[in-house]
Amino acid sequence: MDLPADLRRCRLLGLVGAACLALGGEGAGALPVRQLPAPADARAALGVVAVYCGVVLLTAAWALLGRLVGGPRPPSPRDLLLVLAAWAAPLLLAPPLFSRDVYSYLAQGAMVDAHLDVSGYGPAHLGGPLADEVAPLWRHTGAPYGPVFLACAGALSGLTRTDVPAGLLGMRLLALLGLALMAAALPRLARACGADPSAALWLGALNPLVLLHLVAGAHNDAVMLGLLGAGLVAALGRRPVAAAVLVTLAALVKAPAALGLAAVVALDLRAGRGPVRAVATTTAVAAATTAAATAAAGTGYGWTRALATPVSAQNWAPTSLLGRATGALLRRLGDGPAPLAVPAWHAAGLAATAVVVLLLWVRLRGRPVYALGLSLAAVAAFGPALRPWYALWGVFLIAAAAPGAPARHRTAVVSALLALAVLPGGGPAGTGQLVLAASGAALGLVVLWQAHQASPAPALGRPA
Repeated sequence: MDLPADLRRCRLLGLVGAACLALGGEGAGALPVRQLPAPADARAALGVVAVYCGVVLLTAAWALLGRLVGGPRPPSPRDLLLVLAAWAAPLLLAPPLFSRDVYSYLAQGAMVDAHLDVSGYGPAHLGGPLADEVAPLWRHTGAPYGPVFLACAGALSGLTRTDVPAGLLGMRLLALLGLALMAAALPRLARACGADPSAALWLGALNPLVLLHLVAGAHNDAVMLGLLGAGLVAALGRRPVAAAVLVTLAALVKAPAALGLAAVVALDLRAGRGPVRAVATTTAVAAATTAAATAAAGTGYGWTRALATPVSAQNWAPTSLLGRATGALLRRLGDGPAPLAVPAWHAAGLAATAVVVLLLWVRLRGRPVYALGLSLAAVAAFGPALRPWYALWGVFLIAAAAPGAPARHRTAVVSALLALAVLPGGGPAGTGQLVLAASGAALGLVVLWQAHQASPAPALGRPA
């Protein structure tokens, strides 16, 4: 569809999409339990339609903006940051969307504030209204997050005193702080890697997955990626100690960021430091930072055991899907090895991840930021659990260091498809909700067509 694609229209179209998301979330988002509508409630049905209409409009605005970024007169990074602010603004006060994880964060923060073992016990051990907001699957599981995030959640709990609306706003502001770090790091990383800063911002910060899941969903991945990006900027600026501190802090939010320490070492080697000294310095700084952050948070090291938190039985990670399919086949042949199918596929996925990561670092020795981005994408793809926002671990750095437009284009296609993968309430998809979601997407396409019919179509640049 050949829509007008000037910057003003892109900004307006995305703003309308974000507004639809915020309004639809009032009926179909991950609302507090006391506000959840009945399944047959018309408000919930209209909310699903509005949210999916908003997803389509926002994704279309992003795609059209990408054509401008790849054109002969691309918008500046400053222009793109203003677009990002406009698109994020309606989501700031919207209900949580696409996941109830933010309620888990609030309950875990309250446990930290109450000096409970947040890694050994689930939110059910806390009890009270906050625990009731947590998805049933996670009420009895410990927090798999590091002491940096748990300390932030505990401090927020101390400020909000279990007030859910205030806590949700606080978590969203924390996610926005992470997004600000991401947006600040992307142009710097892109220049250092020989990539286009505007294209990096477009793919890595204005990506619909960022707005849907890091802003609207308030996921702590935003803080992880922001600290990781800041650490890599420091490493490229030949500040290895600061780089190791920042990357370790990112890993103490969520563990996958620990792979960034390999990039810190690689960049230190590229700056001329000897391998023994580079590895020793990075290891010592990471260990000291971990000890200091853990002591300051007071949460201990139990979170490392909680990394084995069980995944949902219906998780759609490739290894989980293959495990369930294999188990079903084996049950037809007899019950013997069927229960081992899923664990076996998960183990195979971890082995495949290790092999892929090793090959990437060997092949891309001179491009550690790009190798790290692809490695994090492999961790998400082959891991035992997969959520759309996990893709951002790799997308963020691929955006900054991709060797050319084709790599960015492939990454953008995957991002656009994943933007449609989760329902606004974050729960399992029923047939009725899928029909409503499809109706909302169709409505979004109709709005786009009408906009096309009502406006002249100027010449567009080449795709990004």
